[in-house]
Amino acid sequence: MDSQNLKQRRVADDPNTTMNKNNYAGKPEMRMKMAKRGLRSLAIAVSLPVALHLITIYLASTDSYRTASKPFWFPPMWGLRLTCLASSFLMGLSAWLVWAEGGFHKNPMALPLYLSQLVLSLAWDPIVFGAGAPWVGLVVCMGMFGALVGCSKVFQDVNATAGYLMKPCLAWVAFLAVVNLKLVYL
Repeated sequence: MDSQNLKQRRVADDPNTTMNKNNYAGKPEMRMKMAKRGLRSLAIAVSLPVALHLITIYLASTDSYRTASKPFWFPPMWGLRLTCLASSFLMGLSAWLVWAEGGFHKNPMALPLYLSQLVLSLAWDPIVFGAGAPWVGLVVCMGMFGALVGCSKVFQDVNATAGYLMKPCLAWVAFLAVVNLKLVYL
C-alpha cells in the first residue's frame, strides 16, 4: 500500500462546516445562533443603561436650570441630557466589548468600576437638578471621573476599542465637572 497517496480527512474539508478564528468547526446554523445571542446581549448591554438614564431624567425633571442665569457657554438642558445618554450608550457598548472578551472574569475590578460609574452617573442628575445640591453633585462628578479613569485603564487592557470608546465619556465628565463647579458659584 502506498502511504504517500493517503490523505487525512480534516473537518475543514467538509463543505457543511466552517472554521472560525479559534479553529472551531461549527455548522453555519450554530454560528448563526451564536451571532443572534451576541446581538441580543449587545442590545441589552446598551439599552439597559440608556433606559435607566431616561427614567432618571424623567423623574428628576425640573425647571431650576432653565430659569437660572448662567454663562453663554452652558449647554441647554436638552443638550446636557442628550450627551449624558450618548455617554451611557458608549459606556454600555464598551462594557459589552469587555464582557465579550471575558474581561469581567479576567479582571475582577472591571465590573465594580463599571457599576460604580453607572450608579454615580445615574445619581448625578437628580442630585444637581432634582435636589438642587451642586456641592454634592460636584463630589459625585469627581467620583464618576475617578471610576471612569479606572474603567478606562481596565477596559484598555482587555479590549483596546473599549478603552478608546471611554475617551469621549472622560471628556464629557470633565466638562460636566466644570459646569457643576460653575453651578456651585452661581
